[in-house]
Amino acid sequence: MSSGVLLVGHGTRDATGTDQFFELTAQLQQCLPQWPVEGCLLEFQQPDIASGWQRLVDRGVTEIRVAPLLLFAAGHARQDIPTIIQECSLRNPDIRHWQCGPLSRAPEMVDLLVQRIEQAASGAEQEASGADWPLDDSVSLVMVGRGSYDPCAQADMKILTEVVANRLPIGQHAVSFYAMAEPKLPAVLDQVASQTDRPSTVIVQPHLLFQGRLYDAIAGQVSQAASRHPEVRFICGDYLGPTESVAKAVQRRLQRT
Repeated sequence: MSSGVLLVGHGTRDATGTDQFFELTAQLQQCLPQWPVEGCLLEFQQPDIASGWQRLVDRGVTEIRVAPLLLFAAGHARQDIPTIIQECSLRNPDIRHWQCGPLSRAPEMVDLLVQRIEQAASGAEQEASGADWPLDDSVSLVMVGRGSYDPCAQADMKILTEVVANRLPIGQHAVSFYAMAEPKLPAVLDQVASQTDRPSTVIVQPHLLFQGRLYDAIAGQVSQAASRHPEVRFICGDYLGPTESVAKAVQRRLQRT
């Protein structure tokens, strides 16, 4: 059986974020040289899912492994993508297909988040004093996710935050969301900064794959919190990016099934 991989991204209106998705598609192809890989997008940009499916069919595959590039399982993974894939399969009933799970708490994702948080701490201190700065219990971590109405996705984000925080020598930690779920990021930042035993530093780590309007909006909310609480240093970490770690996490999902 000749297999191919359909990597399905959410899509963004941001040109840089779109380019980064296709950089990741190329990374995944390097991880899986035995299978053709096509990238496609659910929203905003082309190629769409139907076009990506057809490209794999034209390349002669007889089985399509659908890989949603999604952090958690919610409406897109459970409903939107399967519905479109089913429509595609009706046009090619001889093509077998199946869909792997979201990235969730794949070890590569946890490792990458820890790395991003450590980089945020080290980069901020080097900029301020030219020296490395180790994380310690005077630092609080606030993880922020995109947000979802799906309670399972919300719970998955909270568990991921616990897993990441337990890997770091920090003080308190909290989870927040940008939209569609509570608590929202500004409220959590105010709460953390207003505690009697408030931290000296708050690192906010956006749990986002690529550059886009959402990352910029979160960075803006962190900057606003810094203005409201000048006695606390706020640092916004970087997004995950089109890294080999993310590609390896997708590979893990594809090869487990």
